[in-house]
Amino acid sequence: MDILIKKNLINSYNKQAMNRDSMLIPDWKTKERDHFMECLINENKKNILEIGAGPGRDSLYFKENGMETMSIDLSPEMVRLCKEKGLNAKVMSFENLDFPDECVDSIWALNCLLHVPKSHIREVLAEIRRVLKPSALFYLGLYGGMNWEGVWPNDSYEPKRFFSFFEEESIKELLADFLEVEYFNVLPASVVGGSLSFQSIILRK
Repeated sequence: MDILIKKNLINSYNKQAMNRDSMLIPDWKTKERDHFMECLINENKKNILEIGAGPGRDSLYFKENGMETMSIDLSPEMVRLCKEKGLNAKVMSFENLDFPDECVDSIWALNCLLHVPKSHIREVLAEIRRVLKPSALFYLGLYGGMNWEGVWPNDSYEPKRFFSFFEEESIKELLADFLEVEYFNVLPASVVGGSLSFQSIILRK
């Protein structure tokens, strides 16, 4: 990933860490998370890696539901908040996962891969696939519904963040090159708020 993009993301999220930790989680997000947790329980999955973990609220949810968790994020401030919650957390980029091959039962990635430029997304997906065990599950949540990438001009964060969005068919085709798409739920902008829809996806290795 471009060094400047990464540097700006780290600075933006360091500044917003406390604010994001105090935000209410919308019902539509908790419903999608609960659905994935049900899938993990039904298949007796034991561990989960959260990439782009932010302050660790989802990792804490998975831990409280009996999962062994690992949380990673680019932002040291986010990782600090994860550790304050008693989570196993490290500063790490998801394009270079410091884990052995085929070591995790599941991965949770909510609104983090949308910061990856389209020129690098295949490298990141290949790295994610590498650490997944056979038959492991991968949850990917993305804002999208349109084909666009760049620094979001109306972003309230400073520095403004880079985003990459996909139309539904485009992201399906991309993901199918790496993993099997088992669940694809599009929540319209009217449900999630703002101008973008939300793509809630469960994939299997």
